[in-house]
Amino acid sequence: MDDYETSGGAPEEDLSLPKATVAKLIHEMMPSDIVCAKETRDLIAECCVEFIHLISTQANEQCEKEAKKTIAGEHVIKALQELGFDEYVPEVQEAYTEHTKSTEERTKGLKKKDTGYTPEELEEMQAAMFAKARERLNSKDSVYVPESSDTNW
Repeated sequence: MDDYETSGGAPEEDLSLPKATVAKLIHEMMPSDIVCAKETRDLIAECCVEFIHLISTQANEQCEKEAKKTIAGEHVIKALQELGFDEYVPEVQEAYTEHTKSTEERTKGLKKKDTGYTPEELEEMQAAMFAKARERLNSKDSVYVPESSDTNW
């Protein structure tokens, strides 16, 4: 693949960052008495895109060395180190650890949700809903009007 193409085949010129996001980041980083010209914001955005492209290309190479198909956070950290951006590694590692922790907490909450019902009660309710659905499917009147008890689970 050419260095100036993404996996989707779009030329690099088509890649960009949201202008409002770039402007906000610049505004947050600059002293309040400094104004940044539009051309400067555009140049910074282009530099950011090029940096992301450089890091992602190196991370992809690391990923391929390990015979993996998905770039992981470890690949990005290794790419930063290989390209000489060691000063970014601690902050990136901290953000990655924080992201991993919050993702785990979110998935734990999704896996076990306390409904207040026993597994047997949930199975009975599910069987009743399936029976009602089959009945509606087999009836001549195909318009469904939910009963108030249908939503109390």
